[in-house]
Parts: sequence; C-alpha cells; structure tokens
Amino acid sequence: MPLVSYQLEDSVATITMDDGKVNVLSPPMLAELNRALDQAAADRAVVLLTGRPGIFSAGFDLPVLQAGGSAALAMHRAGFELAARILSFPAPVLIACPGHVVAMGVFLLLSGDYRVGAAGPYKITANEVAIGFSMPWAAVEICRQRLTPACLTRAITLAEVFSPDDAVAAGFLDRVVPAADLLDVARSTAAGLAALDMDAHVASKLRVRDHALTAIRVAIDIDHAALQARA
Repeated sequence: MPLVSYQLEDSVATITMDDGKVNVLSPPMLAELNRALDQAAADRAVVLLTGRPGIFSAGFDLPVLQAGGSAALAMHRAGFELAARILSFPAPVLIACPGHVVAMGVFLLLSGDYRVGAAGPYKITANEVAIGFSMPWAAVEICRQRLTPACLTRAITLAEVFSPDDAVAAGFLDRVVPAADLLDVARSTAAGLAALDMDAHVASKLRVRDHALTAIRVAIDIDHAALQARA
C-alpha cells in the first residue's frame, strides 16, 4: 500500500501521510513525499500536507537510524533536504497537523508556510535530547527560523513538550482549530493562497529565508560529515 496519497482539486494538492501507524519518516516515506511534491510542482498547485488521524509524524524511523550505516546516513540527509525543499517550494505549503508531532516531524512542521493544528491532548516535541541524541545542526537552524528565542532554547536543549495551544505562542503553529474542522479550515485557507501571484510568492519567500536556507544547507553537510565519521 502507498504511504502517501495525492489528490488535486482546484489548484490545491492534498498530500497525506498514512503508514497505518505513526507516520515514521522512513526512506520509502521520504521518497513518496518527494514524488508527491514533484507532482504538485508539475501541477503548479498549492500544497496541503497532512497526516493520519491523531498523528502528523513521529519523526525518523528509529531502527534504521540506530542501525547506522549507509541507510541511516541517506535517511537523515533526505529528511533535512526535504525540509529545505518545503521551505523553498515554488508554491505555498500549508500543513494541517492532526495530532502528535515528534523530532523530524517537528522540523517538517516548521518548514511549512502556514501551519494549522487540531485542538486536542497531543504533544509537539523535538525530543532528541530526551532520547540521547545531540540536536542536529540542521534541526537547530530550522527551529531558529520559526520559534521564539525563549522557546527555541526550551525546545532544543530541554526537549520540552508543547500542547497545541502553547505551540502557537512558541511558533510551531499559526492557528489551532477544533479537530473536526481541521481539514475544512486547511482546504479553505489553501484555496485562498492559490489566488496569490506564485512568481511573487516564491521570490519573496526566498528573500525572507535566504539566510536560513543557506545556514540549513551548510548544516546538512556538517551533520552528514559528522555522522559519516562516527559510522
């Protein structure tokens, strides 16, 4: 079964992750997400990226990461390159967050242009420090460009868990709506974004994010070299 579905309607491409579990960003999931983004770019569509009920993504596939070797290196790099791609995508990327977001899932969330979250008792956390991983340099740069300074420190060095409401003030989300309304609100917002001039949008996006994208791409190489040295 596919891990990612793609539906185009009225210039909005809805990309849905659903592995039947917690939407780990495994090598197959990352490959399917990139193919879906390829299709959205070809369709010149606004992207609406979401997950399955109750979960956006729990981050990297930990067994692959912990096993090390070439598969772990490739997955790690592909995840952060996907985040950089979303940050520089040639159309608006709206993320509808239906539930838990952990680790690399958080970094994808922070790469969207507009983030709508469902209300509910779920957690948003970059938990690397809590499970024994030093935060990747690329993750730090992705967090830096969206989180408030105080929450940046708490999120990265203390692995703080944020609720949806707290996540708006911190910078993880732009808006929280009732869970039953999430997709309707997201689709309506995405449809409004489709009216933008896309050339002006992407030019402005790249100007706003120029320094962040440069720092993220340098950091991806630094992280990759460090992981290779430990392999």
